[in-house]
Amino acid sequence: MQLKGTYLQLVLIHLGIGFTVYLFPFLSKFILFIAIAFFLWKIVRSGNRNDDVLLAAAYVTGFEVFSRMTGGAFTYEFAKYAVIMFLTLGMFYRGFNRKSWPFIFYLLCLMPGILFSAINLDYDTNIANAIGFNLSGPICIGISALYCYDRKIPIEQFHNILKALLLPIVSMTVYLYVYTPSIRDVLSGTQSNFEASGGFGPNQVATILGLGMFILFTRLLYVKNRLVNGIDLALLIFLSYRAIITFSRGGVITAGICAVLFFVIYFLRSSQQKKISLVPKAGIVLLAVILTWGYSSIQTYGLIDKRYANQDASGREKTDLTTGRAELLDSELQAFYEFPLTGIGVGKVKEFREEEYGRVSASHNEVSRMLSEHGIFGMVALFILLLTPLVFRFKEKSNLYFYAFLAFWFLTINHSSMRIAAPAFIYGLSIISIVNIEKKNTLHRKQALTK
Repeated sequence: MQLKGTYLQLVLIHLGIGFTVYLFPFLSKFILFIAIAFFLWKIVRSGNRNDDVLLAAAYVTGFEVFSRMTGGAFTYEFAKYAVIMFLTLGMFYRGFNRKSWPFIFYLLCLMPGILFSAINLDYDTNIANAIGFNLSGPICIGISALYCYDRKIPIEQFHNILKALLLPIVSMTVYLYVYTPSIRDVLSGTQSNFEASGGFGPNQVATILGLGMFILFTRLLYVKNRLVNGIDLALLIFLSYRAIITFSRGGVITAGICAVLFFVIYFLRSSQQKKISLVPKAGIVLLAVILTWGYSSIQTYGLIDKRYANQDASGREKTDLTTGRAELLDSELQAFYEFPLTGIGVGKVKEFREEEYGRVSASHNEVSRMLSEHGIFGMVALFILLLTPLVFRFKEKSNLYFYAFLAFWFLTINHSSMRIAAPAFIYGLSIISIVNIEKKNTLHRKQALTK
């Protein structure tokens, strides 16, 4: 009963945080500071005995987009730096697995790009900012992977980590509702809608909302409590509607793919009795999503249907399904073809695109950006990120989230690059080993009785 009350209390507190920050935006920075101070105190006090750094990194990851849209971020890349700091502190206390050496090599592959960046960037470019902006994400992945690789985490603690990630997303969703109560007032076509996204980037907002949707879906499957299930179902509807009406498709589609992957793995690994209970649960969730989509369609006068059908407001099919991303991808691959060995240097791709195509725009694809800026070193780094988890999976199958989280990382970096810390942190969670303490204790008791 205490656990139920605690979850409900946490949800209510974070619902209140979202509304309070809307009324007093300056509190966003204060709340983030208090959260970081609290987690640091907890980590130092316990010596990171229970891997509290993962709770801290999860909370900051969930808070990142909310802090950016409300002016609470100390710097634009603050969340990535904070995740790196927390997980590095965790390694100071508890080290890392020696078998995670491929990720050390991955981090070393990023270093030559810094040298070529210093050589190739324009004279008036702030080199430190360019390197920090473009390398914070890849370094965050490396540190997350180093800390998490084959780290044994009790299943309850793992679920608490996901809960810590979810709660600030709930706060952000409340903020979105009070910022734009009616989507009809800000409809302007089928393009991504900044007003419906808290005045911030719809791509980032939809990505983090999609992650929240996925976490809530998994909680509805594994939590056996009607009160908690009711809260999570309501939150799922609450988040899904706001994610859909951002008109940014990447985050919503990614959430759907991850949910299907998780459900298939969870279903196949479940007992026959549990499989029977999973089918109606999945049916209820599917019905809720369909009804939410229907409501979104009504509220947007059908424009959201046209958005996902790749049509403009008049119903004409758009020529570019990728909304300009294909052109960015081509320019970055062109840079790789011209400089395959060294790449053009960290942060140089914007200048390269301006010189070659006469336009300055940020990358949406981390894969092509790694190739263009790091050359052959970037290709090796990407192979490490792709192959190491798959090799790990052959011998360690305890993490049911593995394929869903790996898919979230890969799909997100291909439509939103590494603009937020979420794909880096989720990548790390995918290679954690989840320990079911209850089963281990039962086995020990049986062995003791046998003796």
